[in-house]
Amino acid sequence: MRNPIHVKVPRTAAKNEVVRLMTKLNHPMESGWRQRLDGQTVPKALAGRFVCLFNGREVFRADLDSGTASDPYLSFHVRVAESGEFRFVWTDEDGNSIEKIARIEMKEG
Repeated sequence: MRNPIHVKVPRTAAKNEVVRLMTKLNHPMESGWRQRLDGQTVPKALAGRFVCLFNGREVFRADLDSGTASDPYLSFHVRVAESGEFRFVWTDEDGNSIEKIARIEMKEG
């Protein structure tokens, strides 16, 4: 089985450095509008919300809609002032969530 969430977070950063974070979700993102060759509609399956938290505080949010391609990829920047934990949470339209955690440490000096 494929790992559903991929993240890229620097291992270290200087205090107050702006770092780039990236995440990708392996997900079909079906709109519910597409039909198979047999005429049956492909069931709707959307991951409609993404939230990133740093040490429990929300630092980025995205609400996705039916126009989002499969396997959505997001890249964003965050200023970090301390070591801590990023929590990446993807939630589908039924309220089911999947998450991944990544740590970042402050450089010495």
